[in-house]
Amino acid sequence: MLSARPAQLVNMASVSTARLISLLKTNQACVQHVSSRASSWWSGVEMGPPDAILGVTEAFKRDTSAKKMNLGVGAYRDDNGKPFVLPSVRKAEEIIVSQKLDKEYLPISGNADFCKKAIGLALGDNNPVLADGLNVTVQGISGTGALRIGSAFLSKHFAGPKVAWLPAPTWGNHVPIFKHVNMDVQQYRYYDPKTCGFDFNGALEDIAKIPEGSLIVLHACAHNPTGVDPKKDQWDEMSSLIKKKKLLPFFDMAYQGFASGDVARDAYAVRKFLDDGHRILLSQSFSKNMGLYGERAGAFSIICSDKDEAARVMSQVKILIRPLYSNPPLHGSRIVATILGSPDLHSMWLKDVKGMADRIISMRSKLKANLEKEGSVRNWSHITEQIGMFCFTGMTPDQVEKLTKEYSVYLTKDGRISVAGIASTNVEYLAHAMHQVTK
Repeated sequence: MLSARPAQLVNMASVSTARLISLLKTNQACVQHVSSRASSWWSGVEMGPPDAILGVTEAFKRDTSAKKMNLGVGAYRDDNGKPFVLPSVRKAEEIIVSQKLDKEYLPISGNADFCKKAIGLALGDNNPVLADGLNVTVQGISGTGALRIGSAFLSKHFAGPKVAWLPAPTWGNHVPIFKHVNMDVQQYRYYDPKTCGFDFNGALEDIAKIPEGSLIVLHACAHNPTGVDPKKDQWDEMSSLIKKKKLLPFFDMAYQGFASGDVARDAYAVRKFLDDGHRILLSQSFSKNMGLYGERAGAFSIICSDKDEAARVMSQVKILIRPLYSNPPLHGSRIVATILGSPDLHSMWLKDVKGMADRIISMRSKLKANLEKEGSVRNWSHITEQIGMFCFTGMTPDQVEKLTKEYSVYLTKDGRISVAGIASTNVEYLAHAMHQVTK
């Protein structure tokens, strides 16, 4: 470039015309090369596929129909179709604001009071695991962040195969979370499309074939996306087999209390596995059961064999978190800790979460009843047998496309609907539309 040739610039008068033209062309070429190079740093970056759920929402927004329904979003809505802030959360926030607390950084491991309350909710406050100090619990950036911490820890420290065995199907983010840390992903049978229920025998057969010492991921309750959960006796048998195979269970519990309205019932599998002697990993989220979607409040736990092991594990978890995000957000963890730490607020929250669960259960019953009222001869019993926010309807991609095109009902192509998106004012319309595309 010109600025890189000071000697030549100083002696410009003695340079021939031909030489000057040559220098200028050289400098122009250098500028063009740098400009071209700077504008093409990312020319090799490919366009990524759109997010399936966000795509449904965008299409819904563009629709001008007065009857349109968005059953793709995974967030609770009240019976007016509006976002819902729990009264217990509002009260907790009033208390927090009145205390005029500071906004200092949390430790790497997060809000200690939150961590204690979160794991206590999952395992039961009197669980001997907690009394013996065998748990390593850190605050994560909601359930996704907790899973991300866990996957990073497993990728570096798990002595077994670097493979995550996931149910088929599973939450869409499970696969990329484990692949992001260079772990392989395999699946075991879980959902039976013929019955729209749990493929218990298929699951047992596949789990029995998983190599000993492997990692298995389990949905603690309200399986996403199917809404299909094992019964208690099935969980018991799965626990026995998983222990026999010496597998490491990693529970993802994003819906405690939100599934059935009973926090103890929804934690049955996690507590049963601990009673059976498993040393589990656990991811928790408070997005659904406290409506703290944007606050990103979650926890990740590892149950260890003794206190010394727990101390060593905690040190390594902190080392992983530090370069990921340094420390977690503050406000959401304060809300959770305040609710779970106050007997009155805790009681209020249990009523809140049961109210949300009951509304979803009610919408399931009304949808099934209205399908029958429409004259549908299909067996829709799975709608009420499944649990939690999501329902695998059993509709085919072609039926889903017709439902969207002709009735402005938006859902994912696999036929999954968010039951929380149904209201008493449109459940009859939905049943009519579903009957028309499935009859």
